[in-house]
Amino acid sequence: MRKLTYLIAATIDGFITGPTGKPDFFLHEGDHGDFIRAEYPEIMPTHIRPLIGLADAPNKHFDTVLQGRATWEVGMQDGMTNAYQHMRRNVVFSRSVAESPDPTVEFVATDPIERVRELKREEGMGIWLCGGGKLAEALRPEIDELMIKLHPIVAGAGTPLFSREFSPELFDLADTEVFDSGVIHLTYTKR
Repeated sequence: MRKLTYLIAATIDGFITGPTGKPDFFLHEGDHGDFIRAEYPEIMPTHIRPLIGLADAPNKHFDTVLQGRATWEVGMQDGMTNAYQHMRRNVVFSRSVAESPDPTVEFVATDPIERVRELKREEGMGIWLCGGGKLAEALRPEIDELMIKLHPIVAGAGTPLFSREFSPELFDLADTEVFDSGVIHLTYTKR
């Protein structure tokens, strides 16, 4: 069975975007970025990959990306209907967008947990939950692994890592990577 990984950049105070919904304040340069580009090339948007030497890089961990509507719209603001064309499947969860403007993007208006359970039963690589906080909260029971790219930033406001519904769940720390840039990658598996 495939696993669902929530791999996301976050601030020290737990935000994944700023108040405008954009993650444009995170550190992009530094040894942490080199690690991500080498180990997780598939999380780089398709239009960026040729610019950073990853045009033909194979996916190493994931072949399916999940996004909430607000996360998908960040790419749409830049004219991209599918920012992850190199993925086998791009699934956007939305109750307000009824039809996909791109045949390579699947829009789902029904229960996200049921759709993720279906995806997990399929053959393939891992499933990457790209964002956002509301979708992460809805899918929390199905998240098998958290990979937090913790940046040395305090934002004060924005989109939280999860939408803040109180429901404690334990995860085990599986790995840490500390970078000179001040970024720490924390990997947790569901207990």
